[in-house]
Amino acid sequence: MGKIQLQTKATGLSGEIQIPGDKSISHRAVMFGSIAKGKTTVTNFLLGDDCLSTISCFRKLGVSIEQEVDKVTIYGNGLEGLIEPSEVLDVGNSGTTIRLLMGILSGRPFHNVLIGDHSIGKRPMTRVVKPLTLMGAKIDGKKAGEYTPISIRGGELTGIEYTLPVASAQVKSSILFAGMQATGTTVIHEPAKSRDHTERMIRQFGGKVENDGLTVSINGGQELTASHVNVPGDISSAAFFMVAGAIVQNSEILLKNVGLNPTRTGIVDVMKQMGADLTIQMNENEQFEPTGDLTIKTSDLVGTTIEGEMIPRLIDEIPILALLATQAKGTTVIKDAHELKVKETNRIDTVVAELTKLGASIEATEDGMIIYGGTPLGSGQVSSHGDHRIGMMLAVAALISNGEVTLEDAEAISVSYPQFFDDLNKLLK
Repeated sequence: MGKIQLQTKATGLSGEIQIPGDKSISHRAVMFGSIAKGKTTVTNFLLGDDCLSTISCFRKLGVSIEQEVDKVTIYGNGLEGLIEPSEVLDVGNSGTTIRLLMGILSGRPFHNVLIGDHSIGKRPMTRVVKPLTLMGAKIDGKKAGEYTPISIRGGELTGIEYTLPVASAQVKSSILFAGMQATGTTVIHEPAKSRDHTERMIRQFGGKVENDGLTVSINGGQELTASHVNVPGDISSAAFFMVAGAIVQNSEILLKNVGLNPTRTGIVDVMKQMGADLTIQMNENEQFEPTGDLTIKTSDLVGTTIEGEMIPRLIDEIPILALLATQAKGTTVIKDAHELKVKETNRIDTVVAELTKLGASIEATEDGMIIYGGTPLGSGQVSSHGDHRIGMMLAVAALISNGEVTLEDAEAISVSYPQFFDDLNKLLK
């Protein structure tokens, strides 16, 4: 795809979209199906590059996985059924794949080497390496395991009590996967609540995990049983259309079957706080993950402050919320978002640089950004910098831009939303 001309000056968006499957849940469904016993089926699986990397890794670990469009069938033989791979495990661009896989492989008595793309090579792994090493795994890599390639020789693990330095669902999940295989109980304390898809899925596959406020604990020696996972639509993908519907004139969009896990709905809360005309119709009978239909209309927005415990509930949505804030009355301040610096790009600097090219009034701070609202956007040449969420945010920005907008590295969007431009074109009036 490379460089593309984006749609600008949209006169309205209308219609409905079935949001593609949740990326976090799609990853985990493959992982749990692979370490459970029996046949697991996954429907509405996200066909993004990241999730396909997870399937590829587990196939190399000896798991039989069939894929027919967005239906995946996994024939699991339990944790003991995983075998030493004959080649390195390539996670592509997926931080979720590598960090969670490290937890699973830490308890397996064989050797693995994990690699990824250029972006993964810059993302810190120490936050996972440290607790897994404390549990007994032998892990090495560049700069003592800080960066890929990562080498793991797994084996007997012992449960630990560990306090996470930052709220991170990836680190928590990695430790839970290791704790499931460890002797004794593993206890994790979080500084703030992070997404809980892993805990929900442990229960769905017949395991036991305890939640008590910001503390999660799991006993070792558990066996999991195959299940069926119907993946809800990804709210992080829906977010781009939620914001588009709010800022493009004459718009009304219905987003179907969106995952509404309370640990992920920070964007809903913030948009309502800013005055968005957003309504939700909850679906009934969802046993493990709540879902619903969202309707968003063109809105009069006001600036706000996004900080503290809200940040882990919308960390992936901050780039698109920054765009939303450019069209709100007043100033929006985002703080406590240090984690943005270690995503696919340094998202603080990248968001500020790219939106500034289009005329936004926005400045970076040490832990976030300040956005001065009510600013018209103009023409420019922008880049995703290989970051899917930056690419989609810029495509939405173009909808309200006066003049031509060209996007470089547009192919990055396929990481999480391969049909993004198809869905966008359906909505254009």
